[in-house]
Amino acid sequence: MATAPVRAFGWLDEERRAREAAGLVRTLRPRPADSPLLDLASNDYLGLARHPEVVEGAAEAARRWGGGATGSRLVTGTTELHVRLERELADFCGFEAALVLSSGYAANLAAVTALAPHGSLIVSDAANHASLIDGCRLARGATQVVPHADPAAVRKALGTHDGPAAVVSDTVFSVDGDRAPLAELAAVCREFGAGLLVDDAHGLGVLGAGGRGAPHAAGLAGAPDTVATVTLSKSFGSQGGAVLGPARVIDHLVNAARTFIFDTGLAPAAAGAALAALRLLRREPERADRAREVATSLHQLLTGTGLLAVRPDAAVVSVRAPSPDEAVRWAADCRAAGLSVGCFRPPSVPDGISRLRLTARADLTDEQLGEAVRVISRTAPNSAFSTGS
Repeated sequence: MATAPVRAFGWLDEERRAREAAGLVRTLRPRPADSPLLDLASNDYLGLARHPEVVEGAAEAARRWGGGATGSRLVTGTTELHVRLERELADFCGFEAALVLSSGYAANLAAVTALAPHGSLIVSDAANHASLIDGCRLARGATQVVPHADPAAVRKALGTHDGPAAVVSDTVFSVDGDRAPLAELAAVCREFGAGLLVDDAHGLGVLGAGGRGAPHAAGLAGAPDTVATVTLSKSFGSQGGAVLGPARVIDHLVNAARTFIFDTGLAPAAAGAALAALRLLRREPERADRAREVATSLHQLLTGTGLLAVRPDAAVVSVRAPSPDEAVRWAADCRAAGLSVGCFRPPSVPDGISRLRLTARADLTDEQLGEAVRVISRTAPNSAFSTGS
């Protein structure tokens, strides 16, 4: 007797019902070109996404090179503009060489998979970004996840392995904005001859002298055993990512990294915008100082109201919410009051703690900060305050 055919993708309905029951449905919310909201949700840390020089850098590149790169970097997708961006980015951050990819996500996949061959060990921080986690999953080496920001746990993990190894960590963790102990991690790596691979997506433009990044601040830029990935979509207000490191590492990625070899090159407009932002930051290094200053002020103002805000190490300020539902409601109430904030909740946060995630921008005024804190505190659930008020 024939059985009824299984409906294609029928299991998706059950997945949807489970998400709805848990209050974890994600939705897209298109924003207008000129949003009236005060923005504390984007990653435009230096306020450069709409800077006239950055916009003109994108426009000029599009006029000269066209709307797209036209192919992979190894075919027709490498323009003189890409090479210029790579050279100036490597020089700015203090590394020997750089390789630009279509996104920060692609850069992390490229670096982790190409630098963790069969028989190697990857030691990964438990709080790493999803792109690093996915890189570990795709790599041929074995992965051991260690407790967050724990060099002793890294040392223990490396001590169990005889062969190539790499330690993988964010420099600034995207949820709470805390900083990795890079100097200590580098010292442990050198005990065992392991490489150190760090994602500086949230450090570039904010940390280090003139915004040169967390590896530069830790004295690791240009080290033969250190590789960094960055994104061009945060402090540089553009799109794309890059891997920075020794020339032999970059050469290896050109020949072995699948998300580089088989992906279309970064669009010229994005490369032009990123290059303009980089040059602007060189000229105005005080923007990095201002981003950190805004983050510190935001934290102080929030904690002054009794809210549970995490002290920032860079430009991310996290405010604890009592539950996923209350976090969503809180963010929605902020939005209704004219303030855009990020909302992080399970499963996006591995520790299960829901948060409002605020980003400090160098172009925010003290008056705007004050208004943002008034909205956040006025709309907060009573249980969000440390004083219980």
